[in-house]
Amino acid sequence: MVAELRSFARVQMAELARILDSLTTSVLLIDRDQTLLYLNVSAETLLGASRNQAVGRPLSELLGEAVELNEVIDRATQFWQAYARRELNLRPAAIAEALTVDCTVTPFEEAGSPPALLIEIVDATQHQRITRETALLTQVGGSRAMIRQLAHEIKNPLGGLRGAAQLLDRQLSDASMREYTSVIINEADRLKSLVDSLLGPGHAPRKEPVNIHELLQHVGHLLAAEAPPGVVIERDYDPSLPPLKLDRNQIIQAMLNLGRNAIQAIGNAGKLILRTRVLTNVSIGTRRHRLVVCAQFEDDGPGVPEQLRDTLFYPLVTGRAEGTGLGLAVAQDLVSRHDGLIEFESRPGRTVFTILLPFHAANAG
Repeated sequence: MVAELRSFARVQMAELARILDSLTTSVLLIDRDQTLLYLNVSAETLLGASRNQAVGRPLSELLGEAVELNEVIDRATQFWQAYARRELNLRPAAIAEALTVDCTVTPFEEAGSPPALLIEIVDATQHQRITRETALLTQVGGSRAMIRQLAHEIKNPLGGLRGAAQLLDRQLSDASMREYTSVIINEADRLKSLVDSLLGPGHAPRKEPVNIHELLQHVGHLLAAEAPPGVVIERDYDPSLPPLKLDRNQIIQAMLNLGRNAIQAIGNAGKLILRTRVLTNVSIGTRRHRLVVCAQFEDDGPGVPEQLRDTLFYPLVTGRAEGTGLGLAVAQDLVSRHDGLIEFESRPGRTVFTILLPFHAANAG
């Protein structure tokens, strides 16, 4: 009977382990000294370490300085009750990028077993990304509506102002006075050009099969000619990228806007990296794409000011005194015309703007 009970217990434990390994939630078990006793498959992925490598090691060796998680564990241990926190910052030692996670720590004791703590970690990075993308797509729609209204309010009186200045110019015999009408005409033309830039191209994208590396090479040459001598431009391309059907001129303009912003942020010395990758199963807004081509502009400048991050893609938003605030708004609009999106992440010393362009097999070149 005892042998049968032990066999039954082993079967139950094996079934429990199978269930835990099927979860997308990371499950870890630690003792009071924070030594790892168990982790499921999702936790192995999270920590970048296999079960055999991780079990028996202190949690701090695997998670590094997990200050916020340690606070949750200390709170749960102190009061010996479950405690949860949302959107913690976590940087596992074996993973390059920091993660945003939701965490629950539950203490428990079983007869005949020492006390332990069950840690459940849910990666909230994807949820944050979807939220951020939704906000960016909302900005695109809001920007277009605002731009159309702005164009309507400016272009009509601007045309009348320019016409009146031309008529006045013809009536003036004094050359010195005609200098003033020339200023009015030139400034009216500049404002019209500004409004036209806000409106973007007046036609749908004229798509043709292109290799995105060809466009990036062209943009890279233009940026190298404009950049100060101390700025280094590096290339990190994925040769496996498929061709895309794009409007060559529109995508080049979007890339130029991102590249010029990066060079201006770098200043007189620094590095700009042009990078390409192919991503699988990526959502852009509400649509999920099997393949997405990713073009990145990474600089080592000071980063995007905190107060501008939520409105960065709105027109007329800029962190530079001499800037117009149109470059990113226009780039986002041009990329959105290709069902794509521009994302960014930024901290001092590393800012990455990413163009995401979906690959449609039916429209491939």
